[in-house]
Order: sequence, then structure tokens, then C-alpha cells
Amino acid sequence: MLRKVFGYFTLPLLLLLSNSSGNSAPQSAGKGPAGETGTLEKLVVASGNVAMDLDLNRLNGTSSEREQSKRDSVRFDIGPNSFFTVLVFNNVLRGPESGSMGLLWGSARVLPEPLNASANQLVIEKLPSDAPFDLAVRDGKTGFVFFNIEGHLYEYDAATRLLSIKDGRLLISQELASKLGRPAEAGAIVGGIAISTTLYPIEVTTLVNGAAESSVLPARAAGTPNVPNFVNGPDVIVGDLPSMIQAGSSGTQVGLGVATTSCNNGNVELNWFQLSNTDHPVIPQNLYRMSGGATNDDRFEQVGQSWLKHAFTALQQNACGFGCTPASSGTHLGVGCSDPYGASLNATQSGLGSRAWVNPFTGAFPSSAAQHTGHTETGVTHRLLVEGSDLNTTLNPGATYYAEAQYVTPHEYAWCQSHAGQCNMYNNASYRRFNVSGTTSFTFSAVGTTFRTIPAINAWTGATVNTIEPVPGTDGRAFVAYKVTNPSAGVWHYEYAINNQNLDRGIQSFSMPLGNGITVSNLGFHAPLNHPGIANDGTLGSAGFSNAAWTPNQTASDLSWSSETFAQNQNANALRWGTLYNFRFDSNRPPQTTNATIGFFKTGTPITVGIQGPSPDVGGTPTPTPTVTPGATATPTPTPPTTPTPTPTPPTTPTPTPTPPTTPTPTPTPHTPTPTPTPPTTPTPTVTPPTTPTPTPTPTRWPPESSAG
Repeated sequence: MLRKVFGYFTLPLLLLLSNSSGNSAPQSAGKGPAGETGTLEKLVVASGNVAMDLDLNRLNGTSSEREQSKRDSVRFDIGPNSFFTVLVFNNVLRGPESGSMGLLWGSARVLPEPLNASANQLVIEKLPSDAPFDLAVRDGKTGFVFFNIEGHLYEYDAATRLLSIKDGRLLISQELASKLGRPAEAGAIVGGIAISTTLYPIEVTTLVNGAAESSVLPARAAGTPNVPNFVNGPDVIVGDLPSMIQAGSSGTQVGLGVATTSCNNGNVELNWFQLSNTDHPVIPQNLYRMSGGATNDDRFEQVGQSWLKHAFTALQQNACGFGCTPASSGTHLGVGCSDPYGASLNATQSGLGSRAWVNPFTGAFPSSAAQHTGHTETGVTHRLLVEGSDLNTTLNPGATYYAEAQYVTPHEYAWCQSHAGQCNMYNNASYRRFNVSGTTSFTFSAVGTTFRTIPAINAWTGATVNTIEPVPGTDGRAFVAYKVTNPSAGVWHYEYAINNQNLDRGIQSFSMPLGNGITVSNLGFHAPLNHPGIANDGTLGSAGFSNAAWTPNQTASDLSWSSETFAQNQNANALRWGTLYNFRFDSNRPPQTTNATIGFFKTGTPITVGIQGPSPDVGGTPTPTPTVTPGATATPTPTPPTTPTPTPTPPTTPTPTPTPPTTPTPTPTPHTPTPTPTPPTTPTPTVTPPTTPTPTPTPTRWPPESSAG
């Protein structure tokens, strides 16, 4: 059986920073900290504030002769419980570790440019020890560096646990200098910065001659500011995504692994029984790419997905800083406690099971959900599967990447059923940005902090995200995001992303109304690769889910995309849980507020959701025939299905909010789920197929087995 390798951290060497602390410990000749005896505290930022004094003349590239009249002081609050970690030994500051603190703008005034566009997502980040600077001011979502910080001093008051960072100088970064069109200005001083924080310990270790004798994960005292307010019941969240690795490859594809740290945000110990017991969390890993347009944020696509890591043996750590009350054994995760899984462990193939076995809302799955008999594995099998071309930095200049993980557990659903209003199944996904390096073999470095309890679709810059929840309390949620741009005169680009977070019924169609004078062109669709069929994968006949692109269809009144229906193919490429699909087109008409219609795969009446779509031109002439341009569609499975019959376009009249069914949606049996179709109340218009047929997909060729990572 696999075992997690863990232990107490060893005392790091004294940090000899050029910006030294005001009370750093003196060093004795011939004796290093690794042999010392005392108390080592690991602390994080509870709260604080940041003041920046900006030279607007220098930022704007104008003369600095009147610099005193152009100084602008701005002040931020620091986000509570920021994971900016500091080490203190025997009450003496040893220095910060890599981490960041989020800045809260909260003012009605406009920030000086170029900061204003990132006003609500700025962070101060402690950079790795081999970086040329110690601290930097970044955009927490995009990773863009505005300023590097130099010359600052750390001061720590052990009695009050106050950390101050004083006299820092703000230098224009190379990225900002290039963006401003003044590359020679990189390194120029444009102001000063001062930071004041309060800290609290998340781990206290007693060392004797450098060896850890004991370690305590302290809970914060009642009345302390920003003490976590534990929710009622069990509540597993993704507290951190520390790292990502390439674990294997096969042909043009790579298999990745993302490290995940779970935390129990509930006031009840969380069940963590390992297989064959099915009362434990399962963990999917996803990867997304934001790219396109002048600023590389026109579209947000999912480029990879993994099978599920089945959890086992909960450690009782305090990585989220909630204050851990350890459970008595590894079969439960204690209140406030955390449990880490490394990237290589989450990529270990024998511990992964197919998503097809799991109901993502109830968390139910069979004890055979991670069976590995009857099939051969390559370097990418079961892992986070990505085409190398989607990561190649030469082919994707300026693109940004976001890893996401989600914990799904039956314990939360069981608690919800017995405790009305205490349902914690909606905050289980978190994301973090990673930089990618390489063209055929890839490495990844984390940027900023993990955005806890927020799905990755929220990283899409400038997009509007709406939630759909067809049957509250019976099934899960999905998100519909959209963004409209105007790339050239008279042309509007419409980009949509639908993210099914934990909706078991799946999504089968997406449509919107059209009108007079609206022409559309360059229709596109994108979906991540489904893993190929393999024995015991939970799909019908172990054939795997299809990768066939959704069929577009335009009539005089509607534009739609659809997969095969459940009745046509139970393994159709429906939008299943934990995945995101894209739909896009260009139009001659500007946007207006309208409703899209979402049709479901297994069961349920279609529902509507607010979006922006092309506005009709009164007196114009409809143009029913689209020009179809395939998007970056996932490579199809080896045996493509027969040519699908297009699904009828949903009615143009927006469907009213559905009435929940009188009987709950049953937990599906993965091999032979039974649909409960509900016909639309309005007659379906006759389907007019597109005049340009969808190109026939080319099957993926699976090479002989390669060595697994």
C-alpha cells in the first residue's frame, strides 16, 4: 500500500538577507542553527496594511522636476489569513518563506495607472531565494509583476507578534517597462513601500540539538481577530495547490500531477476511510489555459483532466492556519486540520479511479471504482492528460495556465440530508496559476497563492460568470461565463465557457436566439480530451467517453451546439462534471442582454441563463447559413461513433424556471444509468443542418506502452 512520506521540517539555515531583520540572531563561529535547542514557530499573516508612495511623473514617463507635486500615497488592507509565512526561532526572526499576501483596495477612488486594472487582485509575494529580488508586487491572477522591492528592513516584535517591513523602494519591473513602451526604465525607482502586519502561529516545534522533539498545531484563542468561523458539519476545501509536475508522456501527450492540500473548514471531523470503504474524498485535477487577443485573455479553455485520486490516511496538519484539533486516527480529518498529497502521489496511477463511477453531488461510488485489472498503462494513462501542443511555449506565447483541484466526498452530502441548510458541497474547488516552461518536456512553477473555494473559471479576466442550479438540493451546479470583444470595426467576437462543477445530469446542448440582420461566422467549439476507453473505467462497455465535437446548427431564429443525446449514445461527449467546454463565433452585430438555453444529458427540463448575444437589426435580413470553423477540438477516441443525429434545437421562447421533480434524481449506476427525459413544453422547430458539414475526426493513435513516470 502506498504511504505518504511526511515528517517535521528541519530548521533552515539562518537567512542572510541583504535587507536584514532588525533583530536577527547572532551566529556563533562553528555552530549552525541545525544543532540549536529551542522553539521554532511558523507564523502567517493575520491582518495588516500596506502603504505605497508612488512617483506619478516617473510612472507616466514625464519630467520629474515637480516630483513632490506628483506624489500619490495609496493604502491597502492585507487580506485576512494571508499565507505569507515567517519563521521565528526563540523569539528571533529568521525570515519569511515563499508565500504572498493579498491586498484589498476597498476605496472608491481610482488607483493610479497602471495599477488600477488590477486593483482587486494585487499581491505582495515573497520570491524564491534564488530570485534577484526578495519581494515583488504582482497581479495575483495573471502573475504580471509591476514592481520589485529592494532596500527594505524586517522588524519583528515577539511580544506583540508584529512584523514590519520598512523603507522598501519600488522599482519598475522589466514586464512593466516593456508594457509602458520604455524598456530602459526597468529598475527605475518609482516610490516607496511600508508594510505592517500581525502574525499568528500555525506550527510550533520544540528542537533539541536541531532534532524535533514535539510539534503543536495551535488553535487561535477566542476573540483573536480573523479566527476562522468553522461552518456546521464536515467541509473539505482545497487549501493549497503547492506544485505541479510532468509524471509521464506517450506520443504527443503528457501526463501531469498536481499537489493538493485539503483542509477541514467544518466543525465536525471528516470521514476519511480508504478503499474498499467508500466514505472518503475523491480528487480530480484539471488544467486551464487563458489566451487569445491582444492581451491574451480573450478565451479560457480547459486543456486537461485527470482521473480521481482516492484519499487515504488523513494526516493532521495545520497548513490552512485554521488551528488543528487532530482526530484520533487517520480515518478522520480533524476540525481545522489539513492533509497533503504530493504531485507525484496524485499522479500515481494505481491510486486513481475513473470519474465515470462517481456522482459528484452525492459523492457516491462503488468499492470497485479504482480497479486496475484488465488493462495496460502508458505514461499518460489516468493522469492529468494534456496534448503537448497545448503547453508548448513556442506555440502559445503569452498564454497563462491555471491548475484546479476539487474534493468530492459522500460525508458532506450525508450531513446535508440530515441537517437542513448545512450543505457544504459547493466550495470544494480551488485554483492557482502556474508558469509553464518547455516545448516537449515541461516544468511548472507556481505563481501567487491558491484561490481557495473558487473554481478556476473565475480567473478569466473580464468575463461575466453566472450560476445555474436546475434542482437545488437534488443535483449540483454549473457556471456559464461569457465575454464579448470588438476586435475590429463592425466585428464582435462572442466567447462562452460552460463549466460543470458537480452537476451529475450533465449538459447536452447550448443555444441562443438570433434575429433579423444577424450574421455569424467562424463558429468554434473546444473541449478537453476524455481519456480513452479502458477496462473497468465505468463507461458503457468500457468504451470510454466520446471526443466527438458538438454539432453546430443555425436557423433563422437560433444558434445552437449539441452532443448526441443519452438515448443515442450513453458514452456521448456530454459536458460532464469537473469539465469546461467552449463555444464561440463572430458576428456583425453588437451585443445585447439575452437568455441562453441549457439542455441536460441524463434527465431534466432545459433552463435559461442570462448572457450577451448579438442584437437584431430591425429591418435587416436573417442569414441562416453559418461558416463553420472548427475550434481546438479534442482529439477523438480510437473508434469514433457513427455520424450523430443532431439534437433538436431547444425552443426559442426562454423556458421558465423549472419546477423541481417530485422525486429526487437517483444516484446513477455507471454502466447502465436510466434516463428520465422530460420533453419541452413548446414544440421543437424543425432542424436545418448546417450546409458545411463538421469535419470527420481523425482517430488518436495510441503508441506502445512507454515507461510510466
